Amino acid sequence: MYQIFDDVSSPGASGERVKALQRELRSRKLKGFLVPHSDEHQDEFLSPSAERLAWLTGFTGSAGVAIVLDKAAALFVDGRYILQARAQADATLFEVLQTPEAKASSWLTGKLNKGSAVGYDPALHTIKEVERLTETLGKAGIKLEPVAANPIDAIWQERPKPSSAPIVPHGLEFAGRSAQDKIRDVQTLLRQEKADAVLLTMLDSIAWLFNIRGGDIRHMPVALAFAIVPANGRPTLFIEAAKVGGNVRGDLGEFLDIAAPDALMGKLKALGQAKARVRLDPETAPIRFAQALEAEGAKFVPGADPCVLSKAIKNAAEIKGARAAHLRDGVAMARFLAWIDEVGDSGRIDEIAAAIRLEDCRRESGQLKDISFDTISAAGPNGAIVHYRPTTKGKRTLKAGSLYLIDSGGQYPDGTTDVTRTVAIGAPTPEMRRHYGLVLKAHIAIATARFPKGTRGQDLDPFARRPLWEAGLDFDHGTGHGVGSYLSVHEGPQRLSRLGTVELEPGMILSNEPGFYREDHYGIRLENLLLVTPPDKIAGGTREMMGFETLTLVPFDRRLIDAKQLVPFEIAWLNAYHARVRREVEPVLLSDDRAWLRHATAHIG
Repeated sequence: MYQIFDDVSSPGASGERVKALQRELRSRKLKGFLVPHSDEHQDEFLSPSAERLAWLTGFTGSAGVAIVLDKAAALFVDGRYILQARAQADATLFEVLQTPEAKASSWLTGKLNKGSAVGYDPALHTIKEVERLTETLGKAGIKLEPVAANPIDAIWQERPKPSSAPIVPHGLEFAGRSAQDKIRDVQTLLRQEKADAVLLTMLDSIAWLFNIRGGDIRHMPVALAFAIVPANGRPTLFIEAAKVGGNVRGDLGEFLDIAAPDALMGKLKALGQAKARVRLDPETAPIRFAQALEAEGAKFVPGADPCVLSKAIKNAAEIKGARAAHLRDGVAMARFLAWIDEVGDSGRIDEIAAAIRLEDCRRESGQLKDISFDTISAAGPNGAIVHYRPTTKGKRTLKAGSLYLIDSGGQYPDGTTDVTRTVAIGAPTPEMRRHYGLVLKAHIAIATARFPKGTRGQDLDPFARRPLWEAGLDFDHGTGHGVGSYLSVHEGPQRLSRLGTVELEPGMILSNEPGFYREDHYGIRLENLLLVTPPDKIAGGTREMMGFETLTLVPFDRRLIDAKQLVPFEIAWLNAYHARVRREVEPVLLSDDRAWLRHATAHIG
């Protein structure tokens, strides 16, 4: 199994751990300390050795920050995680607050006196993050102070060791471009901007640039590493030697040097002494590296990670791979949903059994390398917890008269998938069908959108919200995120959300996943992955428009669809989509499940 279902949250231990941290802070003359969910690479998914926030608070979500003071503590999470945080964190220790309405800076200024010092680990906070917080706290006379060693590490007993999984080559048939070509592009950009080098800290950027994959982060095929690419000459990959086996060392040695991770600071010192201009991404690079460079006299040049945009715009080989991966995934999902329809209301299937069954369906393709994130297998009221994770102790059984939400994905050599379906277990209520219809309308609004060059994610996000807003409803997460090519299932810089400021470009892949969550009752989310298509002419129009190609090939639950809720163009889109699913999936589906697929994709309206 790629997923485990143990309850990794340990809120019962938080009391002693918070006290130990407070004692450590007093010894360092600090009034407080920031504990983010992050590592030196700003990963969403962390290695066990970097799960400091979960160790301290019991909260296991993939985003959040805790602040511990001498007599108070708070946990800040966004709307995706507010229910989970309240359930996992000890409310007697941590005040759980939802961002962006609640701000860490406001909470600190309300708790601390002028002259107080709050510590932070400069390896875990980005340049921009520290600059913003320093400015805000400085107005209140509060100092943000970097620590040489993280106090959590000083008190964390039996801390796991970092992974040492080997790296493997990512073949040209999947990557579409050689590492040498990509490196030349980065170096050309550096020379144009008169930068001497760039420090890469994001793991998916490093994997993409050098056409390698790893296994150091669960469900994300990357290796713990850093890289420096000079404007001229050979890049250096800073990685544990044990991870670089003979299957990749020779190929990598043709175009880069390999060094131990502890050699990185020495290299930065040398760049500083040479007064080099070193590019760092202020939104993703830890401030530790900017401080180290500037301490030696280097010029820190702010600029976006030069791999991010190129990585997001998929080339022809990556697009071909994405389509193949989604067809393969569609077959697995059809087999799974047919099984759910057969046994879901038997009272014998729980959330974990369902998640295991789906993983087995994907694994039987013979191509699955991993799942792309822990499967959200949520029965009944658990569906209202946006990033719910089933555990052995807390699992629910699927019951007739309820909704079941399954959000999952696969990592294949040719692509990464992410799909969510909400299905009825037994007969749904009219209210369930009404809410499902509103979410489906929101989904179709994005799927059918046409938009000119220059359109940003934040411009399209309201398309999905309007059907819900008109009913007095909304959802507290973005409409969609970027997706990598056998890399991170959550990839930037593209996104469909209020924060999506990057222009969409042909070749980008995004999710389309509006939802509605009725706390203590059910959750509804419908997600497909979309490929941004090149601009073309519309009959009678004066400007070319881009659009979306839907990659995901999975039916929507017809039992939850009331055709009277939909207008003609929505019904037409739905029938065309189902016809395509049937046309592409049925020929490669096991014969036993073909009758189910034909029924699931039958004409509506």
